[in-house]
Amino acid sequence: METPIDQTPEVEAIYFPPTDGSETWETKSASELEWNSTQLQPLLDFLEEKNTKGFIILHNGKIVVESYMNNHTATLPWYWASAGKTLTTAVTGIAQDEGLLSINDKVSDYIGIGWTSNPLEKENLITCKNLLSMTSGLDDTLGDGISPEDLQYIADAGNRWAYHGVFLKLQDVISAASNQTWNTYFNTSLKDKIGMSGLWIPFENTNVYWSNTRSMARFGLLTYANGKWNDTQIVSENFVNEAVNTSQSINQAYGYLWWLNGKSSYHLPQSQFEFSGTLIPNAPSDMYCALGRDDQKIYIVPSKKLVIVRMGEAADDTNFALSNFDNELWLKINAFIN
Repeated sequence: METPIDQTPEVEAIYFPPTDGSETWETKSASELEWNSTQLQPLLDFLEEKNTKGFIILHNGKIVVESYMNNHTATLPWYWASAGKTLTTAVTGIAQDEGLLSINDKVSDYIGIGWTSNPLEKENLITCKNLLSMTSGLDDTLGDGISPEDLQYIADAGNRWAYHGVFLKLQDVISAASNQTWNTYFNTSLKDKIGMSGLWIPFENTNVYWSNTRSMARFGLLTYANGKWNDTQIVSENFVNEAVNTSQSINQAYGYLWWLNGKSSYHLPQSQFEFSGTLIPNAPSDMYCALGRDDQKIYIVPSKKLVIVRMGEAADDTNFALSNFDNELWLKINAFIN
């Protein structure tokens, strides 16, 4: 009797580029993927017209599209803006995995009391998880300053979702918990391990990450791979899974500083209004994303094995995170990949 031939298709392993500082990164063609190659140039033309500087599409880790425009190059840095919030998410997860902190602990356990202007009993309600999920209960109408006088009570922690720069206090928590500077812990626990370039630059009331476009793609790839890089688990899979799923009951489309598509409703920055429908209708329902001011984007689509990065100036008007550009861009991406 003949042994039956195994017809199970071979599953392609995720590709990870080297972390030795070389520019080596394996590629894959659109034709290999049976994508509509005739729609690539219209996509790139649209991106250039919309003030894009760097754009990358990865499929299972390999580069399918990499393009630089509007006087930008592969080596020039650009700012992540609020897309960089997700870097703080990842490092918080690493610190928790290492036993340095628990996101369920109150923030004042690590940085002391008096970091807000709240009454002590209200300040002590605010956990690290509240900062990750934007449910601190602090008044978001006062701007993004994070000095105590800027952090005023408006609701009990957990009862109100509001987009606020107070998440940066997590960097102070991690610094205190690790007994290292934020930059040192970030570099050794995340940046160096996945071969990223870049640095944090203080700007106004925040701390902004700058890097080349490939470094943004590296971080997207780490998250797509559930926190793993080659054979090393950088961030635990459990934490990544929590981070990219709904984190609280108010804004279904928000995880731990990640935006989530495919939910039945969502909230936006500077508003308490609940919008019906999905965040980016043209994007796949399982897509989640890091969104930053002036259209800095990391889109991750597990079902399609995609990581997509866009850096540049605002496509149209200045914006905080989500913009009409997201939906327009996905119309062009869909024409190319489907």
